[in-house]
Amino acid sequence: MNKKLIWATPIAIATAIGLYACGGNSKPTLSSVKNVVVIYAENRSFDNLYGNFPGANGLQNVTAANSQQLDRDGSVLATLPPIWNGLTAAGVTPVITQAMTANLPNTPFAIDDPAGFNAPLSATTRDLYHRFYENQMQIHGGKNDMFAAWADSGGLVMGHYTPNADKLPLYKIAQQFTLADNFFMGAFGGSFLNHQWLICACTPFYANANTSPASGSVSTVNADGVSLTLKPTSPASAQTGVPSYMNSGNLTPDFYAVNTMQPPYQPSGNKPAAGGDTNFADPTAATTLPAQTNQHIGDLLNNAGVTWAWYSGAWSTAVAAVQNNTTNVVYGANLSSPNFQPHHQPFNYFADLAPGTDNRAKHLLDGGLNGSEFIKAIDAGSLPQVAFYKPQGNLNEHAGYTDVAQGDQHIADVITHLQNSPQWKNMVVIVTYDENGGFWDHVAPPKGDRWGPGTRIPAIIVSPYAKKGFVDHTQYDTTSILRFITHRFNLPTLAGLSARDSALVANGGQAMGDLTNALDINK
Repeated sequence: MNKKLIWATPIAIATAIGLYACGGNSKPTLSSVKNVVVIYAENRSFDNLYGNFPGANGLQNVTAANSQQLDRDGSVLATLPPIWNGLTAAGVTPVITQAMTANLPNTPFAIDDPAGFNAPLSATTRDLYHRFYENQMQIHGGKNDMFAAWADSGGLVMGHYTPNADKLPLYKIAQQFTLADNFFMGAFGGSFLNHQWLICACTPFYANANTSPASGSVSTVNADGVSLTLKPTSPASAQTGVPSYMNSGNLTPDFYAVNTMQPPYQPSGNKPAAGGDTNFADPTAATTLPAQTNQHIGDLLNNAGVTWAWYSGAWSTAVAAVQNNTTNVVYGANLSSPNFQPHHQPFNYFADLAPGTDNRAKHLLDGGLNGSEFIKAIDAGSLPQVAFYKPQGNLNEHAGYTDVAQGDQHIADVITHLQNSPQWKNMVVIVTYDENGGFWDHVAPPKGDRWGPGTRIPAIIVSPYAKKGFVDHTQYDTTSILRFITHRFNLPTLAGLSARDSALVANGGQAMGDLTNALDINK
């Protein structure tokens, strides 16, 4: 008998219909996701790393009109300013001096071009301004044409890399899963503020800052509310020097903390007070931020009974450095040889996670040196339902103190462990960067609220549920991670998310996506 006829008997047809009705051939739903992992790297714009990614809105769409940089007076720069103090960081090979960077064409350039500077992904470049007001001045109302004008690094802002799957492990992973090419940093400026927006969609506040130790850090801002007041002696042209401001401080005139402040709890960039509790930072230091009380994602997860943790690379090493030898710790720079960054630990600013609390013990966990403790949890299949991972300083890709290559390889290695984890089959991994690190990008961020969004950054969604080989053009920002977690676990909406969407719509735009467009699921 014909086998096809056997298969097509009425019983078989009815069985197939029944399987479909029961979901046998249907897509999974969002409830199938049991684990969300967020990996938060540092300081790269989208064009800086993924400008040549096939199918993405990248450097192929750059023209003179959307890339030429203006001088401080609004005129077109004849050439890019020199890269002040040189392209590569001190002691790094190849040595690329300031003089070698003079007269660069006013256009994006490849840092790793063999016919140019030939500085590979493994070479550490100098750091760049990435601060709250400066970022807005560089964006210049969406024109993105004053990055060089308001930088301390001259023409380096226009530098990018030309990686491929052979050079950059995460590039290969992005090709296999989903790359989001319309994803923006949640807030203008730097790491401190964008880490806060990652967990609470909020900007920290320093009450009565004008009468506090931080009074000298209140920024002097022009009437437009988005640009800094220049000193009369500031160089008139970007070609002749770095801009000089009356006060580019850490606080706004109404006392919101927008640039790097240190946690009130150890590990902090500020030492304990003399004779004080070694679990705390000196509250009289100008950069110690008082404990914050805003609602954050951890609060919502706790209330819903959803397990979560923040895994910080080298956390225990940094804590031990403070507790064991407070006099020799290098505060403000690093607390240990992996270059631990205290201002990259956002939950350590919140009163409900203070030292000695049960909340802290359960949720602020040691990621281990080189992520070893985090990897142990991955391999054991014991990750909580929501896990944040912050690599230690030398593995986070931040210009100035590390390179792209070793951090990218580290994150790719972590993803391999996640793919081999017992929890992988129900997992969504989101890899992104906290902010642009001062690097230019050609796409204008959507106009939102006072705090952001800022410059475009890369984001990769890795999951059995992720669309394969897909470039997602949906509008996202850092808060989309919170939106995804909120959507998946049916949490209340943080106030900052509603305010952001209202501002976007009021400015003629659209609300931010929640990353579900990157997944092949029934929503």
